[in-house]
Amino acid sequence: MELKKDSNAVSIDMLLIVHPEKLRAAQGAHPERQTDPGALPQRRGGLQDVGNGIRRWQQFEGNNLHGNLVVKQLPQQTQVITSYGNQGTQLTVEVHPRDAMPQLLKKFSLAKCLQGDKNGNTRARQPGAKDAHAYPWDRSSLKSMLLDLQQFEKLDTCASQVTVKSGLDELVSNLLQEAHSDLERVRAIWIWICHHIEYNIEAAQEKDRQALKLTDILQTQKTNCDGYAGLFEKMCRMAGVQCVTVPGYSKGFGYQTGQSFSGEFDHAWNAVYLEGRWHLVDSTWGSGLVDPTTSKFTFLYNEFYFLTHPALFIEDHFPDNKNWQLLKPPQSLRQFENSMYHKSEFYNKGMLSAHPETSVIKTVKGKATISIESCAPTLFMFMLNGKQEHGLLNLRENGMKLDVYPPTVGTHKLQIFAKGHSDIYSSVLEYTLKCTYVDISVQLPAELHQPVGPSWFSEQMGIVKPSHPDPIIHASDGRCSVSFSVEEGISVLASLHGDEGPVTEELQRRHIFQLLREKRVELKVQLPHAGKFALKIFVKKRQELGNYVFVFNYLLSCTNTKVNWPMFPESFGNWGQGNELLEPLSGVLPANRNVPFKLKLHGIAKALVKGQDTRPLTLSREGYWEGSCSTAGCQEVYVMVLENANHNFYSYILKYKVNAQ
Repeated sequence: MELKKDSNAVSIDMLLIVHPEKLRAAQGAHPERQTDPGALPQRRGGLQDVGNGIRRWQQFEGNNLHGNLVVKQLPQQTQVITSYGNQGTQLTVEVHPRDAMPQLLKKFSLAKCLQGDKNGNTRARQPGAKDAHAYPWDRSSLKSMLLDLQQFEKLDTCASQVTVKSGLDELVSNLLQEAHSDLERVRAIWIWICHHIEYNIEAAQEKDRQALKLTDILQTQKTNCDGYAGLFEKMCRMAGVQCVTVPGYSKGFGYQTGQSFSGEFDHAWNAVYLEGRWHLVDSTWGSGLVDPTTSKFTFLYNEFYFLTHPALFIEDHFPDNKNWQLLKPPQSLRQFENSMYHKSEFYNKGMLSAHPETSVIKTVKGKATISIESCAPTLFMFMLNGKQEHGLLNLRENGMKLDVYPPTVGTHKLQIFAKGHSDIYSSVLEYTLKCTYVDISVQLPAELHQPVGPSWFSEQMGIVKPSHPDPIIHASDGRCSVSFSVEEGISVLASLHGDEGPVTEELQRRHIFQLLREKRVELKVQLPHAGKFALKIFVKKRQELGNYVFVFNYLLSCTNTKVNWPMFPESFGNWGQGNELLEPLSGVLPANRNVPFKLKLHGIAKALVKGQDTRPLTLSREGYWEGSCSTAGCQEVYVMVLENANHNFYSYILKYKVNAQ
């Protein structure tokens, strides 16, 4: 029988399978060539099962006499007879029970990724066409093979708790107690390394070769990337899984956007052979992070770098041998340098794509626009040169849109952060902005925080059906009215922020007058002057303690330089639902005047205005409380109400200031 040969296959010149009853004839044909059944063929690679379940690659050493015959006992009464001819021809006869799978075929099915060198030593074969994954990434999975991570929960827990006792043999043996497949063996080794080996940045900087010795790694539980990769390869091979170390360039610690790569490789990772294909892992980056400011390592497990899809792995790993990209077609080094770098958190937090797809962006008329698509609603924030300024970030149902206006000509660093299930924002993208023109007319308030405009998040926080769905409101005369519905039990607070020097928290709210009708809040806004302002919206559940939580803000814009609106009166907690103020709207009253008052107040018995003297308000047929009050001789004027006719206690609901004479 002749089997088809190719560059990646182990060839068998002839395979002869006989039944047990033919054994005597086979052995009797050459009785003088029988030898000790324990003898091993010359330098032949294979798999040997160890009692603890660990399979090791062995180098079989034997004599180099031509023409000898080796008979080896196999389990279940199976025997293998191997004959070597003078011209190097090999004849193997396997005798096995009826209906049992030939052991030789099992061996070749497990060892099909092996190649022999000119000395007969076995080595991992190079990846071929069938290992190349479809390019680009199809978004179906971050992994190069379908995985259900929940199936690893018990295995991960057990593997992370294994400790080093006597040495590597015992460690691997203990790790594989719960592993029943090559995938599970690799997973157990990966989990242990990621949770126990600390990155030694000092050794990496000093290129300390001592840090690469396996005995030292196990003793100190510290190493650099070469040590991680070497340890991972050694443990996988001890577990009977083919694994190689892959050197190359990386966009890791110290990487600068757009930098070039040359000279000595700066990183190492691994490729493992599972289910007939090669897959990529990086246990160094799976274990944690190095703080760029302190150069300190922190254990922070990262699932992303376990069996990463090659189209995603290539974003920050460029191997010395292009075949280890596992891509079709492979990328060039120049493409790697110029391609957009999505950090692992970009994908971990459900991001799908970003636009532009280049890391260096040139502004157009002083503006750069970035958009991100995500698989689920996600919270974002940004920082331009380390500050949350000069941008408008609008959340969308599946992503976000960001308009950035650099304040100066030159190069700027833009970072984009996303928030997952925890309260921590993680960096997911970095851009370099090149600005050649600044639009002076676009000067955003420093207090304009993110996000801008209502979104799915404001709905989640209890604010729905906004009157203004767009984030920017143009107030031509310096006044506007914003309204939205609120869920039961939600209290709303709003404040106005510009860039005209420091303003007290009280004054920030005095240019806003809040009305509540049934379940809808209306915010009447009067801008003090022309310019751009941030109208911040906060919410809080009435029954809960604590501060108000920022939800979003509007950008209010007014170009009318003649605008000069006074503040509204200050309102207090007893300003009830459904109340309405018709006059006076100005919170600052003229001195020595008789000022008329007109309000709609609900659920009260009496109302009065208190200045130098106290004047009652009367209820008209139209349902308004009306009256007047003199501002002579006073600095403040209050509107007060009596909620129950049987009580004598009046509550303050409005406060006015009186201009000095």
